[in-house]
Amino acid sequence: MSRVRHEGPVIVGAGLAGLSAALEAARAGARVLVVTPEPLLSGCSSAWAQGGMAAALTAVDSAELHAKDTLAAGAGLVEPGAAKALTEAGRETVEWLAAQGAPFDRDADGGFVVSLEAAHSVARVARVGGDGAGRAILSAVVAAVRAETMIEVWEDARLKGLSQDEAGRVVGALVERGGRPVEITATAVVLATGGAGGLFAATTTPSALQGEGMALAARAGAEILDPEFVQFHPTAIDVGLDPAPLATEALRGEGARLIDGAGAFLLGEEADADLKPRDVVARAVHAARTAGRGAFLDARTAVGEGFPHEFPAVFAACMRAGLDPRVSPIPVMAACHYHMGGVAADAEGRTTVPGLYAVGECAATGVHGANRLASNSLLEAAAFGRRAGRVASGETGGGRPVATPLAPDLPEAALAELRTAMTAQAGVVRDEAGLTALIALIDRLEARHGPAACLLAARLIAQAALDRHESRGGHYRADYPQKAANAAHTRIRLAGDLALAAE
Repeated sequence: MSRVRHEGPVIVGAGLAGLSAALEAARAGARVLVVTPEPLLSGCSSAWAQGGMAAALTAVDSAELHAKDTLAAGAGLVEPGAAKALTEAGRETVEWLAAQGAPFDRDADGGFVVSLEAAHSVARVARVGGDGAGRAILSAVVAAVRAETMIEVWEDARLKGLSQDEAGRVVGALVERGGRPVEITATAVVLATGGAGGLFAATTTPSALQGEGMALAARAGAEILDPEFVQFHPTAIDVGLDPAPLATEALRGEGARLIDGAGAFLLGEEADADLKPRDVVARAVHAARTAGRGAFLDARTAVGEGFPHEFPAVFAACMRAGLDPRVSPIPVMAACHYHMGGVAADAEGRTTVPGLYAVGECAATGVHGANRLASNSLLEAAAFGRRAGRVASGETGGGRPVATPLAPDLPEAALAELRTAMTAQAGVVRDEAGLTALIALIDRLEARHGPAACLLAARLIAQAALDRHESRGGHYRADYPQKAANAAHTRIRLAGDLALAAE
């Protein structure tokens, strides 16, 4: 194993959260190393985000109203202080990104154009090019990172472990680079490794994102918060692709309607029926498909001939699949879209392990609760990523690292088996029998292939889902369909034998 000493923070991941942290740390005077397994703008969910960034940007909106909507969507598990910190940073964060070059849509007076998405009281989602927000915003941040002399980027390094000293402080990261292991010692490690969509066969996120950051943080002793809460997007385009292209929620905000194969509305005739919280809409889509009725997003009247310039990304995805959304409804399915749970962290990214920070989708800061409010994730990535970068820039490091084993990989065939089981048994609708069978599969795969990080990530989700005897937000149990009277978090730390120990 080769060893590299870096005098500054290491940031693992190069989505919006990681690169926002890198920029702020560098501008605070720290030397920053960013490690990512793929070239910048590739392999991260930030670049795929369509809808935009939620923020109070108009005279009819406020940070307080945005926070109220965030709490309501989160089904009792949003932390009010975290929501307040997020929404109060909304305008500042959008303006900071605009200053980096993010080309947000503007009106004739120079104000931000905003759109309405489900469970928002008012239109507040800042967009870019209709449905190209994520890539456009991230492109501007990537350009700023490449221009920053205090930031070094490795675009060929995959996280395989976290280094700790004898006191348990995280003092570096183990990565695989060019097929060889490399141990990087650093003053702090900022995890920005994304979500866990790649654990599911039906997903809208890059399939390489398999919850490895969460799993390796758990192995380092970090607390894991609410891992059972996974958000399933109701309008993944069902054309047999992996990952599935996404039909942004903004289409329904413009009046597109969900129908079955016979043309009947899935959620009712009311004009706003399809703008219910995502878990409700996802279950309706799932039920229609399960019953053999099919599920389709009909945007022929609401968007029609405007598709190519109003929603170019969705239009292009449909046309590549041989489907013209101007004249045909779009076949859709519910697919894994966002992981609300993850590494427990505060609004500045601090985890329960000294020297370790977590930002973006791999973190659970309390702002999403049981059901993420649409388009809050890009805001959280940039706002809390910046905060974490500033704080991590002041870390001075710890002692010498002790030996840490590298996590093994799971063979492709075994991963495919796991993904199929996760979608079937830890997907939109769950029950005891399915989750028990899923955990048994994880046991068999681990016995056969070793403790791969993706298996631990899947186990964290499945076991917490089995233990939660209620339905709340994105977690729906067919055998426990009611919501419990009291909302309680799931908090997990690994015991010494790597068994799950819930608090």
